Amino acid sequence: MAIIKPFRFLPGIKRKDLNPDFADHTWFRDLFSEEEAEQICAAWSDELAKNAAVNNAGKEETRDELRKSQIMFLKPGSATDWIYERLSQACIQTNTNRYKFEITGFQTELQLANYSNGDFFDWHMDFGAGDISNRKLSITVQLSGSDEYEGGDLQFMINQNIVNAPREKGTAIIFPSFALHRVTPVTKGSRKSIVGWIAGPPYR
Repeated sequence: MAIIKPFRFLPGIKRKDLNPDFADHTWFRDLFSEEEAEQICAAWSDELAKNAAVNNAGKEETRDELRKSQIMFLKPGSATDWIYERLSQACIQTNTNRYKFEITGFQTELQLANYSNGDFFDWHMDFGAGDISNRKLSITVQLSGSDEYEGGDLQFMINQNIVNAPREKGTAIIFPSFALHRVTPVTKGSRKSIVGWIAGPPYR
């Protein structure tokens, strides 16, 4: 077993090594137009949809007490490459300005998520063990108008404060995958969104 020497106090951290522009979450209003959001929603297929799962100790499993919604994957291709490109540019800009993580690309295919009446996702992080241990940035794109559903708020826990993310159609919200967040239960209508993650090597 290797012997690890105890840490010593640093003589001082140089300003260039600090990140004064870090934000708990950030967003791009109208990253997608209303017409583009509707075009993406039209890709929804009940035949391709499945129950959303959660990560438990590196394995995915369905747990309705923690997460209840339907998802399908948006595969890269001629019909969807423009979505991937738009989100790539937004994430690169956000990471450059706010986080400065080492990132390499999308961790998985984008998900198209649908929350109908009673669906929710309780407090969680997108980062964890196993297959999700390389997630750095999380992305949510609001595809439904705020008047098309009730409830269904994307919320962040920042210290002891609960903060609502914007609900406007076409808005992309980007945040560190270790941020604690949830989607409150939908009480009326349905809420569709894009969900995705940008990956990179382990933090060091």
